[in-house]
Amino acid sequence: MTDKQLQQNVLQELDWEPEVRATDIGVSVHEGVVALSGFVDSYAEKFDAEDAAKRVFGVKGLANDLEVNLPGTAQRPDPDIAEAAVRALAATAAVPASRVQVTVREGVLILEGEVNWQYQCTAAGNAVRWLHGVREVRNRITVKPHVSTIDVKAKIEDALRRSGEVEARRISVDAADGKVTLCGSVHSWHERNEAVQAAWRAPGVTRVDDLLMVQP
Repeated sequence: MTDKQLQQNVLQELDWEPEVRATDIGVSVHEGVVALSGFVDSYAEKFDAEDAAKRVFGVKGLANDLEVNLPGTAQRPDPDIAEAAVRALAATAAVPASRVQVTVREGVLILEGEVNWQYQCTAAGNAVRWLHGVREVRNRITVKPHVSTIDVKAKIEDALRRSGEVEARRISVDAADGKVTLCGSVHSWHERNEAVQAAWRAPGVTRVDDLLMVQP
Protein backbone atom coordinates (compact mmCIF):
# COMPACT_ATOMS: atom_id res chain seq x y z
CA MET A 1 0.00 0.00 0.00
CA THR A 2 1.32 3.45 -0.91
CA ASP A 3 1.43 6.36 1.53
CA LYS A 4 -1.19 8.18 -0.55
CA GLN A 5 -3.58 5.23 -0.36
CA LEU A 6 -3.01 4.95 3.38
CA GLN A 7 -3.65 8.66 3.80
CA GLN A 8 -7.00 8.34 2.00
CA ASN A 9 -7.97 5.32 4.12
CA VAL A 10 -7.19 7.19 7.36
CA LEU A 11 -9.18 10.23 6.19
CA GLN A 12 -12.15 8.00 5.35
CA GLU A 13 -11.95 6.27 8.74
CA LEU A 14 -11.88 9.63 10.52
CA ASP A 15 -14.91 10.72 8.51
CA TRP A 16 -16.63 7.43 9.44
CA GLU A 17 -16.06 7.99 13.19
CA PRO A 18 -19.16 9.83 14.50
CA GLU A 19 -17.32 11.34 17.50
CA VAL A 20 -14.75 13.09 15.30
CA ARG A 21 -15.12 16.23 13.21
CA ALA A 22 -12.81 15.13 10.40
CA THR A 23 -12.97 18.40 8.46
CA ASP A 24 -10.64 20.05 11.02
CA ILE A 25 -8.05 17.27 10.99
CA GLY A 26 -5.10 17.00 8.63
CA VAL A 27 -3.44 13.67 7.84
CA SER A 28 0.06 13.15 6.47
CA VAL A 29 1.82 9.82 5.91
CA HIS A 30 5.48 8.95 5.45
CA GLU A 31 6.54 5.33 5.06
CA GLY A 32 3.47 4.09 6.88
CA VAL A 33 3.76 6.52 9.82
CA VAL A 34 0.66 8.70 10.17
CA ALA A 35 0.68 12.22 11.61
CA LEU A 36 -2.54 13.89 12.72
CA SER A 37 -2.66 17.69 12.90
CA GLY A 38 -5.27 20.38 13.37
CA PHE A 39 -7.76 21.16 16.12
CA VAL A 40 -10.43 19.25 18.06
CA ASP A 41 -13.06 20.44 20.53
CA SER A 42 -12.19 18.07 23.40
CA TYR A 43 -9.59 15.69 24.74
CA ALA A 44 -12.04 12.84 24.15
CA GLU A 45 -12.24 13.76 20.46
CA LYS A 46 -8.44 13.76 20.23
CA PHE A 47 -8.42 10.26 21.72
CA ASP A 48 -11.18 9.05 19.38
CA ALA A 49 -9.30 10.39 16.33
CA GLU A 50 -6.17 8.52 17.39
CA ASP A 51 -8.13 5.31 17.88
CA ALA A 52 -9.75 5.67 14.46
CA ALA A 53 -6.39 6.13 12.72
CA LYS A 54 -4.92 3.11 14.50
CA ARG A 55 -7.76 0.93 13.25
CA VAL A 56 -6.66 1.38 9.64
CA PHE A 57 -4.70 -1.53 8.18
CA GLY A 58 -1.18 -0.57 7.16
CA VAL A 59 -0.55 2.05 9.87
CA LYS A 60 2.93 1.37 11.28
CA GLY A 61 3.16 4.31 13.65
CA LEU A 62 1.21 7.39 14.66
CA ALA A 63 2.02 10.92 15.86
CA ASN A 64 -0.97 12.68 17.37
CA ASP A 65 -0.27 16.42 17.10
CA LEU A 66 -3.91 17.45 17.41
CA GLU A 67 -4.50 20.47 19.63
CA VAL A 68 -7.51 20.70 21.92
CA ASN A 69 -9.24 24.04 21.44
CA LEU A 70 -12.17 24.08 23.84
CA PRO A 71 -15.12 26.19 22.67
CA GLY A 72 -16.39 28.75 25.15
CA THR A 73 -19.33 26.59 26.18
CA ALA A 74 -17.00 23.67 27.02
CA GLN A 75 -14.62 25.59 29.26
CA ARG A 76 -14.82 24.88 32.97
CA PRO A 77 -13.05 26.19 36.11
CA ASP A 78 -10.18 24.04 37.33
CA PRO A 79 -11.77 23.41 40.78
CA ASP A 80 -14.90 22.06 39.09
CA ILE A 81 -12.82 19.72 36.91
CA ALA A 82 -10.86 18.51 39.97
CA GLU A 83 -14.06 17.78 41.91
CA ALA A 84 -15.53 15.89 38.95
CA ALA A 85 -12.31 13.88 38.59
CA VAL A 86 -12.31 12.91 42.27
CA ARG A 87 -15.91 11.72 41.96
CA ALA A 88 -15.13 9.77 38.76
CA LEU A 89 -12.17 8.02 40.37
CA ALA A 90 -14.20 7.17 43.49
CA ALA A 91 -16.89 5.63 41.28
CA THR A 92 -14.38 3.41 39.44
CA ALA A 93 -14.05 0.09 41.25
CA ALA A 94 -10.67 -0.71 39.67
CA VAL A 95 -9.03 2.39 41.20
CA PRO A 96 -7.87 1.84 44.81
CA ALA A 97 -9.39 4.34 47.21
CA SER A 98 -7.10 7.19 48.35
CA ARG A 99 -4.21 5.99 46.15
CA VAL A 100 -4.57 8.57 43.36
CA GLN A 101 -4.27 12.35 43.66
CA VAL A 102 -5.65 14.90 41.19
CA THR A 103 -4.22 18.26 40.13
CA VAL A 104 -5.73 20.53 37.47
CA ARG A 105 -3.97 23.47 35.84
CA GLU A 106 -5.71 25.40 33.04
CA GLY A 107 -7.70 22.33 32.01
CA VAL A 108 -4.70 19.96 32.15
CA LEU A 109 -5.56 17.13 34.54
CA ILE A 110 -2.62 15.42 36.27
CA LEU A 111 -2.95 12.06 38.03
CA GLU A 112 -0.33 11.03 40.59
CA GLY A 113 0.02 8.26 43.14
CA GLU A 114 1.08 4.63 43.40
CA VAL A 115 -0.81 1.42 42.61
CA ASN A 116 0.03 -2.27 42.47
CA TRP A 117 -1.23 -3.11 38.99
CA GLN A 118 -1.07 -1.50 35.56
CA TYR A 119 -4.80 -2.04 34.96
CA GLN A 120 -5.46 0.23 37.96
CA CYS A 121 -3.34 2.97 36.42
CA THR A 122 -5.11 2.57 33.08
CA ALA A 123 -8.54 2.58 34.74
CA ALA A 124 -7.75 5.87 36.47
CA GLY A 125 -6.82 7.49 33.16
CA ASN A 126 -9.94 6.15 31.46
CA ALA A 127 -12.17 7.40 34.28
CA VAL A 128 -11.25 11.05 33.74
CA ARG A 129 -10.56 11.15 30.01
CA TRP A 130 -14.10 12.10 29.06
CA LEU A 131 -14.73 14.78 31.68
CA HIS A 132 -16.18 18.04 30.44
CA GLY A 133 -13.58 20.82 30.22
CA VAL A 134 -10.46 18.63 30.19
CA ARG A 135 -7.85 19.70 27.64
CA GLU A 136 -5.30 16.99 28.43
CA VAL A 137 -4.71 14.10 30.84
CA ARG A 138 -1.22 13.40 32.17
CA ASN A 139 -1.15 10.04 33.92
CA ARG A 140 1.86 10.02 36.25
CA ILE A 141 0.66 7.18 38.45
CA THR A 142 3.45 4.70 39.16
CA VAL A 143 3.07 0.92 39.38
CA LYS A 144 5.13 -0.73 42.11
CA PRO A 145 4.24 -4.42 42.53
CA HIS A 146 6.38 -7.24 43.91
CA VAL A 147 6.60 -10.30 41.64
CA SER A 148 9.23 -12.57 40.09
CA THR A 149 10.74 -11.55 36.75
CA ILE A 150 10.58 -15.18 35.58
CA ASP A 151 6.87 -15.32 36.39
CA VAL A 152 6.22 -12.12 34.44
CA LYS A 153 7.96 -13.43 31.32
CA ALA A 154 6.17 -16.78 31.47
CA LYS A 155 2.74 -15.22 32.04
CA ILE A 156 3.12 -12.87 29.06
CA GLU A 157 4.30 -15.65 26.75
CA ASP A 158 1.35 -17.80 27.82
CA ALA A 159 -1.06 -14.90 27.22
CA LEU A 160 0.32 -14.31 23.73
CA ARG A 161 -0.09 -18.00 22.86
CA ARG A 162 -3.69 -17.96 24.07
CA SER A 163 -4.62 -14.90 22.06
CA GLY A 164 -6.40 -15.44 18.78
CA GLU A 165 -5.35 -11.92 17.72
CA VAL A 166 -1.57 -12.43 17.98
CA GLU A 167 0.87 -14.69 16.15
CA ALA A 168 2.99 -15.44 19.21
CA ARG A 169 5.82 -17.26 17.44
CA ARG A 170 6.88 -14.00 15.78
CA ILE A 171 7.23 -12.17 19.11
CA SER A 172 9.99 -12.48 21.71
CA VAL A 173 9.56 -11.35 25.31
CA ASP A 174 12.24 -10.13 27.71
CA ALA A 175 11.48 -9.10 31.30
CA ALA A 176 13.64 -7.57 34.02
CA ASP A 177 12.73 -5.57 37.14
CA GLY A 178 9.21 -4.82 35.94
CA LYS A 179 10.34 -3.73 32.47
CA VAL A 180 9.14 -5.81 29.51
CA THR A 181 10.60 -5.60 26.01
CA LEU A 182 8.68 -6.94 23.03
CA CYS A 183 10.63 -7.65 19.84
CA GLY A 184 9.72 -9.20 16.51
CA SER A 185 7.05 -8.42 13.94
CA VAL A 186 3.26 -8.32 13.63
CA HIS A 187 0.88 -8.03 10.67
CA SER A 188 -1.05 -4.93 11.79
CA TRP A 189 -1.27 -2.10 14.27
CA HIS A 190 -4.19 -3.94 15.89
CA GLU A 191 -2.07 -7.05 16.45
CA ARG A 192 0.72 -4.87 17.83
CA ASN A 193 -1.68 -3.21 20.25
CA GLU A 194 -3.04 -6.59 21.39
CA ALA A 195 0.50 -7.82 22.12
CA VAL A 196 1.34 -4.68 24.11
CA GLN A 197 -1.91 -4.91 26.07
CA ALA A 198 -1.19 -8.56 26.87
CA ALA A 199 2.17 -7.50 28.30
CA TRP A 200 0.62 -4.72 30.39
CA ARG A 201 -1.92 -7.13 31.89
CA ALA A 202 0.82 -9.22 33.51
CA PRO A 203 1.32 -8.62 37.25
CA GLY A 204 4.50 -6.72 38.05
CA VAL A 205 4.85 -4.84 34.78
CA THR A 206 5.76 -1.17 35.23
CA ARG A 207 7.02 -0.44 31.71
CA VAL A 208 6.61 -1.95 28.25
CA ASP A 209 9.15 -1.18 25.52
CA ASP A 210 7.38 -1.88 22.24
CA LEU A 211 10.00 -2.69 19.58
CA LEU A 212 7.57 -4.63 17.40
CA MET A 213 7.65 -3.92 13.68
CA VAL A 214 4.43 -3.79 11.67
CA GLN A 215 4.88 -5.75 8.48
CA PRO A 216 1.50 -6.07 6.67
